[in-house]
Amino acid sequence: MKTNINTQQVRSAPELRGNKKSRTRAVKWVLFRLDEQNPSKVRVFGQKTGRSNFTELARLQTLRRRERERGREMWRSIAAKSRVVARNFGATKNPNNSNKVYPSQSHISVWVSSQSSENLRFLSYFSSNPNENDHSPPTNDDSSIISGEHNDTQFEGLSDQIPLPFSENGDARMDTCASGDVSVDSLAGEENVESETYEIDVEKLENVLHLLQSSDDGSLESTLDTFSLDLHEEFVVKVLETPHVLGENLIRFFKWAMKKQDLSVTTRAIDVLVSSICSSELRRKNAYALWDLVREIGEKNEGLVSVGSLNQLIALLSKLGKGKAALEVFDKSKDFGCVPDSETYYYTIEALCRRSFYDWAWIVCEKMLDQGPLPDSEKIGKIICWFCKGSKAKDAHKVYLLAKEKSKCPPKPALYFLIGSLCRDDGTVNLALEMLNDFEGEAKKYAIKPFSSVIRGLCRIKDLDGAKQLLSKMIVEGPPPGNAVFNTVISGYCKGGDMKEAIEIMKLMESRGLKPDVYTYTVIISGYSNGGQMEEACYILSEAKKKHSKLSPVTYHALIRGYCKLDQFDKALELLAEMEKFGVQPNADEYNKLIQSLCLKSLDWGTAEKLFAEMKEKGLYLNSITRSLITAVKELEQEGLAKEVSIEV
Repeated sequence: MKTNINTQQVRSAPELRGNKKSRTRAVKWVLFRLDEQNPSKVRVFGQKTGRSNFTELARLQTLRRRERERGREMWRSIAAKSRVVARNFGATKNPNNSNKVYPSQSHISVWVSSQSSENLRFLSYFSSNPNENDHSPPTNDDSSIISGEHNDTQFEGLSDQIPLPFSENGDARMDTCASGDVSVDSLAGEENVESETYEIDVEKLENVLHLLQSSDDGSLESTLDTFSLDLHEEFVVKVLETPHVLGENLIRFFKWAMKKQDLSVTTRAIDVLVSSICSSELRRKNAYALWDLVREIGEKNEGLVSVGSLNQLIALLSKLGKGKAALEVFDKSKDFGCVPDSETYYYTIEALCRRSFYDWAWIVCEKMLDQGPLPDSEKIGKIICWFCKGSKAKDAHKVYLLAKEKSKCPPKPALYFLIGSLCRDDGTVNLALEMLNDFEGEAKKYAIKPFSSVIRGLCRIKDLDGAKQLLSKMIVEGPPPGNAVFNTVISGYCKGGDMKEAIEIMKLMESRGLKPDVYTYTVIISGYSNGGQMEEACYILSEAKKKHSKLSPVTYHALIRGYCKLDQFDKALELLAEMEKFGVQPNADEYNKLIQSLCLKSLDWGTAEKLFAEMKEKGLYLNSITRSLITAVKELEQEGLAKEVSIEV
């Protein structure tokens, strides 16, 4: 039976005149059904009357599987949806108190299941405006909605005809309702009404995830078409965020979803897709497929691709060792409307340096230096180390200077590596020397490694005065120099022939409480031997014997070489015998040098053969050239004797 609902009819309903429980049951079963031909007519189905209509409703509910599923979910979601609908209602002020505002229709819960236009329905519960004499605000307890803990006057505010505006997708929307008659057309025209919150169909989501987690063939897209999915952004994002899904299938699903008209691609969806692919297993095929998809979207829709997604993609290509592809992504960023940030530059440089494309990496780094967005200190240190490994220490120094201007100090290992790399090139040693001025306090106290590198570089380029000044500065200000630093300066002076300065440095070393080691004495002996000052060299040898119980073969080798230059072979042979007495075993180099000198300068092949026999006894090997030299000198001398005999005869 069709009737027009008004306030008096609702109040006079027999179901509402019983006790509280009977009223509650009656209100729960009020079901409004909008007639398509006459929207003002509303059908009422009660608990005790119109049961044939309930039979008809049950038959209609079996038409679609989707309707049955939403029916089962109704009571679990009714409390939550009541709050959403309640927020969409307007408010009316109490005439007795203008400072208090009450909703015109409070505690309203609406559940709408979308079906055909002929079967639109929803379940509602209405209460009247607050009593004029009661100025207390209405309670927000949802339990009162279900239990019906209100008096019999709660329906007095209803109009004779209930307005029921609907959205295009079948969801019910309710705007501000006041007491009296309200037309349906006036409410349906409101465009600023907030739609009901989207809910994900759990069963369909599980079906899609099961397909994506198991399918790896060409039937994925066709199977997705059979699901009749409602492609909302939340649904797509939920699928993309699910772990343990093949990256290839995620990309195929996203491409399939892009072709659907009911889904608009958003920056959020792209970010989630890129994040999911980059966080999964590293596969080159997926990386290239993802880049092709992002490039397609970015070229069609400028500003849709975020710089964060590009950074993750470049980092993925860097891990895969695809430097050229990472550079392509970097070059395309401006075409997509993205402004590269510090992370973009860093990951691009990393990808190129991993493939030893240092020239291309420096081009990207120059852009970073010009535009100014520098990464953190740790990453700056890595960039410096990469360029130093690529023999671009001078370029790495430029990065260091800009970081210094912006108060970003790279880690100590990176600075030490930079200084050491600068010292390997004669043209950049002075740059390394200038960097030492940046060490202060505790950092300078323990910076012995970079200071030692600079002293070695200065001695190599023969800037001995600069090395001596730096050594003196280290003694006064720190870091305190050790034997290695003093030996480097002494060796530089000895190679330059300035033995006086070398002896002074050794005395300065002793005054600092440092004991000259065997290397120190060997370097000085070698310097004297090269200059033919054998007496001074022998004196240094005697000093070394006093302070060290065992010397190095190199020490005697320097003296033997000096005596051989002066053709004093007897003293050279004495030193060779002294080595064994002092516990130093001569090696093949000493024998080889002495034999060659005996054969070439004195033609004493007899002594050379004796030394060769000693080498055999000690298990030493004499190279074939020196053996041939002994044989040649011997034959030459025999031929000379034969000629002399023939002449005398």
